[in-house]
Amino acid sequence: MSRASQGIAALSTIVEWYDFTLYLYLAAVLSRVFFGAGQSGVLVTLGGFAVAYLMRPIGAIVFGHVGDRFGRRRSMLASMLLMTVAMLVTALLPTRDQAGDIAGGLLLLIRCLMGFSVGGEYTGVVAYLMEGARPHRRGLVTSIASAASEVGALLAAGISALTVSLLSDADLVAWGWRIPFLFGAVLAGALLAARFAMEESPEFERQSRAGTVPVQPLRHALVHHRAGIVRGFAISALGSITYYVGITYVPVFLTSTGALQEAQTLQLATIAAAAVIVVTPPIGALSDRIGRKPVLIACALAAAVLPASLFGLMTHASLALATTAAVVLAALAGAVSAVGAVATAEQFPGEGRLSGLAFGATTATAIFGGLAPWVAQTLLGRTGWAPLPGAMIAVVALCILPVLLTMPETARPDKQD
Repeated sequence: MSRASQGIAALSTIVEWYDFTLYLYLAAVLSRVFFGAGQSGVLVTLGGFAVAYLMRPIGAIVFGHVGDRFGRRRSMLASMLLMTVAMLVTALLPTRDQAGDIAGGLLLLIRCLMGFSVGGEYTGVVAYLMEGARPHRRGLVTSIASAASEVGALLAAGISALTVSLLSDADLVAWGWRIPFLFGAVLAGALLAARFAMEESPEFERQSRAGTVPVQPLRHALVHHRAGIVRGFAISALGSITYYVGITYVPVFLTSTGALQEAQTLQLATIAAAAVIVVTPPIGALSDRIGRKPVLIACALAAAVLPASLFGLMTHASLALATTAAVVLAALAGAVSAVGAVATAEQFPGEGRLSGLAFGATTATAIFGGLAPWVAQTLLGRTGWAPLPGAMIAVVALCILPVLLTMPETARPDKQD
């Protein structure tokens, strides 16, 4: 596969995470625009995010079927098309003042469409990159998709911060909130156009020539690759909780515990995102050299030992130490994502790969990614025990460690062709 096709695929995750992060950064503004001022509006806005997140496994299964049955390229074109439409329609939605309660309903409906469309995006991109890379470079190549997602998060932070700083609150609520979504629609549209030049995955072309393309990919995966689904679920569970609790939840944790001011937490989150970008490619390359299994086991052991103390440190330390703790948590999450991306895809042969990933990895992301921050905040509020979010990560790491210890090695460093 050409480097151009690989590059287009790897950069596609920027759009997914741009939208994901943008919605959270603008949640307070969107709540006033669509649901009215007050805490109830914020809760409904965040609730819409949570509901949309539950659409991801459904989208992953649907797009997984398309990718396994009709080609990876066709699936990736369809998902990006829906993402482009969803972001454009969001930017053009009527506000509460213009359309009443129906405006909020339309926003939630579009968020569900977005959640559905991105459901198959990341797994499709990872599978496409892995199948097109040389065997001894699969870890490095697929890890670029993880790094690119953080670029999207940083881009969303920059665009939203610039928009908020340049406009008055009245202009921001009246029309300024549309600008970041219009930018996202243009970005998604550009990547959609670029995807038309992508080649089909060589793995799917092999299946087509051999006549082994499964007619019912999900059934094929459930019947023949149940062990791979379990392993993919376990690896993704560790990656999801280390990321969503160890990175995404940290600003909320620091603000709710009174450890830092909101502006400081956003600066810290930016530094953490940069740390993930720096860590991810070297860890992916390391898994190519020594194997996926030892890197995953090392990450699981680190996740069992470090996070609880790091969360405790963040509430009783200076800004410098809190930043150090957050960067360590981010580096851990980035390391798991780097090797987890390729390791989950390698749990399946080409036939039914996307469907197997959808049922295993994406389901774990919905549980340990979409719900874990809410659970962490709820338990923290009831117990007041600062290390609790880190303890949640440790419990998951210890539970999936037996799966990692018994899984076969999937890296093939000896294949240099």
